[in-house]
Amino acid sequence: MNSVMSITADGREELEKELEGLIAKRPEMAEKIATARAFGDLSENEEYSSARGEQKVIEGRILEIQDILKRAKIIRAGKRERVALGATVVLNSGGKEQTYTVVGVVEANPLEGKISNESPIGKEILGKKAGDSVTLSNGKVYKIVEIS
Repeated sequence: MNSVMSITADGREELEKELEGLIAKRPEMAEKIATARAFGDLSENEEYSSARGEQKVIEGRILEIQDILKRAKIIRAGKRERVALGATVVLNSGGKEQTYTVVGVVEANPLEGKISNESPIGKEILGKKAGDSVTLSNGKVYKIVEIS
């Protein structure tokens, strides 16, 4: 995969911190594995298997983050007339307002108000202006109240 991954500056910073923390865990994991190995027969050593499994997860995430950072394109935030990556959007649906920031897939987290540009809402609102309305496939209608 050589595709560019869109990410905000904050998202890049979060990934860099996570990567730093995971790399810092390497010596601890090596010690955990060495200790478990000392328990004897590796074929029946649950501590060893568990430690090796944990190490694989950590190393896999390190590789994933490094790949993302290598391919990252920083999304420029700022005042916009139309919804684009990095924009914060206030949507109204049925009298209830919700605020979302449109981000790339890598840092999407709806619980934190970060929706992917590839999500159903994200796809529909991209390129729209304040005052425009969009209808999702489930029939739910959203009006774009504000873009920043």
